[in-house]
Amino acid sequence: MSTRWVFLSLFTLFAGVIAGSLLAPQPAVAVSREIIQLQTQVQQLIQGQQDLRSALEAKTGAMTSMLNQTLESVNKLNNTMGSLQKSIQDVQANSGSRIDTLTSQVQGMSDNLQDIQARVAKVSQQLTDTQNVLQSIDAKISSGTPTSGGAGSSPTAPGSGQPTMSGPPVSAQTLYQNALHDYTSGKYDLSRQEFSDYIKNFPNDDLASNAQFYLGEIAYTQADFPAAIKQYDSVLTNYPKSYKLASSLLKKAMAELELGQKATGMRDLREVVRRFPGTDESRRAQAKLRETSPTHR
Repeated sequence: MSTRWVFLSLFTLFAGVIAGSLLAPQPAVAVSREIIQLQTQVQQLIQGQQDLRSALEAKTGAMTSMLNQTLESVNKLNNTMGSLQKSIQDVQANSGSRIDTLTSQVQGMSDNLQDIQARVAKVSQQLTDTQNVLQSIDAKISSGTPTSGGAGSSPTAPGSGQPTMSGPPVSAQTLYQNALHDYTSGKYDLSRQEFSDYIKNFPNDDLASNAQFYLGEIAYTQADFPAAIKQYDSVLTNYPKSYKLASSLLKKAMAELELGQKATGMRDLREVVRRFPGTDESRRAQAKLRETSPTHR
């Protein structure tokens, strides 16, 4: 019995020794090595994170600098484009004004030339009539037949009973020429008075519609657009056969646009294109329509 207890006691002691060896903590050296490894890995992670943050900050700074430079360049470009656009608008405005003035002067010179040609034709006809009368007188003198009217009387055209040459040229021509010359010379106040006198004294003359048109041109040149519209309307209303109809309607439309009457001005420009196709006025009206309304075709 005692022997069995002794055996059991020894077995229990041996088992306890084995269990204690198994359950006992690992040596301190192994634990320290693992902790050092973990600390090293943590430090590496922290360093990597810091390196990544530094790289991101550097790239962000570079991108911010590039963005600021780009914005500055865009602002400079916008300012440059704005200045260029203003310069172009100024050039267009000045060019348009000079073109209108030059066009008016060219029209005046053309009218002047046409009038001179008409006057030359009239003088030539008068010279021809005079030569015919003189030949008739010479023939009668040669045949010994007295001339009708006696000595010192004015020569007469056969069957007319009126003198062929009736003194100085018609004053209408001189008045119109003076007015046109003063207009092309820029003497607008004097020219306005002369054209007005011409219309007043010779309302049915062939050049009355021209005089009326140039009254509108003078007002337009002096930026008196309401007065210009009134004068152009007088041409359109009172002289339906005038060759200044297209020019009057075009300039009326331009004056309306200058006054901000866009709807009326656009309507009259389209009317120029419709009524006077293929003319210079029609081409100018189309150009103005495109300028005023980019969607116009």
